[in-house]
Amino acid sequence: MIGNREYRIKELLRNESDILILFPLCFLVGLGIVMVYSASSALALRKFGTDHYYLIRQAVFALTGLGLMFVCRRISITFIHSFTYPFLGIALGLLIGVLIPGLGVSAGGATRWIRFGTYTFQPSEFARFALVLYLAYSLDKKEKRLDEFSIAFVPHVLILCLICLPILLQPDFGSVAILFFMTWLIMFAGGVRLKHLGLSLLFLIPPALMLLVSAPYRIRRLISFSDPWKYAGDEGYQTIHSLMAFGSGGVWGAGLGKGYQKLFYLPEPHTDFIFSVIGEELGLAGVMVVMICYIVIIRQGIRIAQNAEDTFRALFATGLTVSIALPVCINMGVALALLPTKGLTLPFLSYGGTSLLVNMASVGFLMNIGRMQNEKSRI
Repeated sequence: MIGNREYRIKELLRNESDILILFPLCFLVGLGIVMVYSASSALALRKFGTDHYYLIRQAVFALTGLGLMFVCRRISITFIHSFTYPFLGIALGLLIGVLIPGLGVSAGGATRWIRFGTYTFQPSEFARFALVLYLAYSLDKKEKRLDEFSIAFVPHVLILCLICLPILLQPDFGSVAILFFMTWLIMFAGGVRLKHLGLSLLFLIPPALMLLVSAPYRIRRLISFSDPWKYAGDEGYQTIHSLMAFGSGGVWGAGLGKGYQKLFYLPEPHTDFIFSVIGEELGLAGVMVVMICYIVIIRQGIRIAQNAEDTFRALFATGLTVSIALPVCINMGVALALLPTKGLTLPFLSYGGTSLLVNMASVGFLMNIGRMQNEKSRI
């Protein structure tokens, strides 16, 4: 047993792509456990009578995620390829299940989770992975007919809309926007004609704008985004306290555990605004280290996609990388007041089991594709 374990570790360290992803990933996940505890201890003590509530759960998610990541690193990509439609069907079934009264779990005015015992599962996170897998599979299958609008564009947009409809009913407009951006980027990388992608936006922009202004709270968020200090008591409250956290952190930070904005000033400090807590307690230095880790992971994901041995693996790696990069950019943009407020977790750092498990599985598949490249290069 010990010999087998040592062999696996040596095998892992021989692969450059594994090292370049694994080290920053482990750093982010470890930092996430520490920062979740720092950001949530006061909240957990008030709600559950113990300051370790979120810490223990996040540690369990992280350990489970590591195991899942190594499983995904070893599992046959051909096997995953054959399960494209079952995964897509499961994702749609779970999204519909969220809307069934008594099955879906509500929080903050939205119903986005399904409860399993003491844990909740967010189907939209799994749906994002299933959509990436489907797009890679379908675009690879139709590689010789990508010039045809009815073959290369229409089916993929129909599946996208089928997934987005129950998500809109939750409601979760931000996840829908991410899925649309992700789909367009994967289709662009897959070779769908730019004319089809560009012209379709002209037809999609009007309904997107209608959805954007259909809810009063979205309108208020857009208005407050231009001048959050003018709406400090309501829609600008989160943005202002996020900026105050970064401002008080300075270059080196106030010190781990010594931030003030997490003490019931900054809403959701352990999930949506954990980046702000990092900025306050670890300062600009901590923020830069976190950003460098993300850049290394995303850059390595792009490199793996570029060197993939076939179209399916290339598009699968592209989609997985994009599915991590988009939430990172949006969450950081919101925390720094560069984007309107949107409840979205920061991959590997924020509290949340579904997000952490799906993202670590995605990294496992990236390492899987990269491992195959390294093995072929040694032959």
